[in-house]
Amino acid sequence: MTITVKVSDNTMQEMSEFFEDFKRPKTPNYALFQADDADCVVTVYESGKAVFQGVSADISAQMWIERERHLNPTKKVEVKNSEQKEKKEKTETKVDPKIYYASTIGSDEVGTGDYFGPIVVTSAYVNKDNIKWLEELGVKDSKKLTDDKILELVPQIIKKIPYKSIILTNKEYNERYNSNTNMNKLKAILHNNVLLQLTREIKDYDYVVVDEFATKYVYFNYLKESPNVFRNITFLTKGEDKCLAVACASLISRFIFIKEFDKLSEKLDAFLPKGASDAVNDMGKKLVSKYGEDILKDIAKLNFKNTDRILEKE
Repeated sequence: MTITVKVSDNTMQEMSEFFEDFKRPKTPNYALFQADDADCVVTVYESGKAVFQGVSADISAQMWIERERHLNPTKKVEVKNSEQKEKKEKTETKVDPKIYYASTIGSDEVGTGDYFGPIVVTSAYVNKDNIKWLEELGVKDSKKLTDDKILELVPQIIKKIPYKSIILTNKEYNERYNSNTNMNKLKAILHNNVLLQLTREIKDYDYVVVDEFATKYVYFNYLKESPNVFRNITFLTKGEDKCLAVACASLISRFIFIKEFDKLSEKLDAFLPKGASDAVNDMGKKLVSKYGEDILKDIAKLNFKNTDRILEKE
């Protein structure tokens, strides 16, 4: 499968940072980089064309389609799919009713593409009796909700929906990130932890669903050093659309992320931009000028390319 996505400069920058540890030494002509992503090869060209090739091309591409939409909401995302050319990105998501209408535990994360702010991972439990209420609340279309709407809805959700969340601060992230522990490994460890926590308390569930960011084999390989691993997992791409527990986990994670992000902005007396754009670099330079280079260890993900640009090492 080959999927081609036209991405903007700010998305290309995020992609370059995200795949930094997976880049191939040789780059095709006119390409910024080529990287391995599980069962997929990602090539990003100077023209802004991102090509995803392989078994998991749809999984990898979908993540960046969503980031492009988020970072550039006024632009239409151009997508070409070798297997579904005529459908492009209008392909309808297939929902398995036996999972969607079951009692489920789902997990999802936010903050992995943001230079500033923590990573938040949440597992949430949705009893099938609450499905209709969540749909009426608007959780079914969670991707369409703005931050303001999330701040309004989540306090209502957490009154009924049990959940467990982990906040990984940037200081902790920088201490744990190394040549043997990349972003996806950290995500797998955090997902495993919140699932273990919630499944110790909740026993009346039919499925445990994780929004797939790595193949099953890769996910569990990341956890081979963990003493306790929760294994009875159903991995779904576009999990938010197919399982309301994943959608709730996503919204709760985003809610916590927004709150933590605002606290950090207030502490620094600065309006921190989200993402990893040029605006982030400009703010980083101002903060380094005001507080010194060491401030980045506590407030930023140092492995992002933004760090070199902020410290003018490029």
